[in-house]
Amino acid sequence: MKTLLFSLALCLLTVMSSSAQNKMSCCSKPAKDAVESTEATAKFASLSSDAAFREKHENPLPFSLQDQTGSMINYSTPDGKTANAYFIKAKEKTDDYVFVIHEWWGLNDYIKKEAQRLSQELGNVNVIALDLYDGKVATTQEQASQYMQSVSEDRAKAIINGALAYAGDDADIATIGWCFGGGWSLQTAIMAGDRAEAAVMYYGMPEQNVERLKKLDAPVLGIFASQDKWITPKVVEEFKQNMDKADEKLTVKMYDADHAFANPSNPKYKAEFAEEAHKIAVDFIREHLD
Repeated sequence: MKTLLFSLALCLLTVMSSSAQNKMSCCSKPAKDAVESTEATAKFASLSSDAAFREKHENPLPFSLQDQTGSMINYSTPDGKTANAYFIKAKEKTDDYVFVIHEWWGLNDYIKKEAQRLSQELGNVNVIALDLYDGKVATTQEQASQYMQSVSEDRAKAIINGALAYAGDDADIATIGWCFGGGWSLQTAIMAGDRAEAAVMYYGMPEQNVERLKKLDAPVLGIFASQDKWITPKVVEEFKQNMDKADEKLTVKMYDADHAFANPSNPKYKAEFAEEAHKIAVDFIREHLD
């Protein structure tokens, strides 16, 4: 009997030890996976907790777009909800689309104006300015920080996938975005698959996962600022290397400026650099979307 009880006790201790080890293994593995699976866009959103980053984005100058050539639309998203966008329809039927993705302020009148400018300069294209904030528009640093941090990766992707469905399976799509939207411009091009024709990203967080970059089916134009303390020249150089590893085409234009230099709502807007970058971006889209 003593031998039997000893054996049972030993067996119980072995099971408990094994269970504890399994629990430790279970707890440690997700933490590692969580680090490895962090999206580039989430990394950029985390910058809003950096006071220096927030202060770099001065509150936008007041602006109201009077002559609107587009209109707000509402479309279904695959998560069972709906999304908003500012849509400028081409004058003649075409499958060419440009997806415009806002900065951390949201889909404000500055972005709508930029969408209209792209529509005018690119000619017969459909332009959709997405709203990843679901109707919220920030006018202060505090609001922008809160909105950017609260963006759910799943929701943002649902909004983008809904827009891709709205454009249709035959669409040829170019993407462009700034800051927060710069990273999402790249992600949108990846999500668009073989419908993507070009991607322009202004000082947004590059994708670091080479395997994900291999899913790109479009050339990328990256417009960056050498004085940027977050999307630094080192980050850009790593992006170049990762794109080389993925065998993807990347064109980089680096300006001797600071983050958000192309934002006209920024009191520190660099008009000369912004205009040059805009022309390069329009030419890039026109070349690859035609």
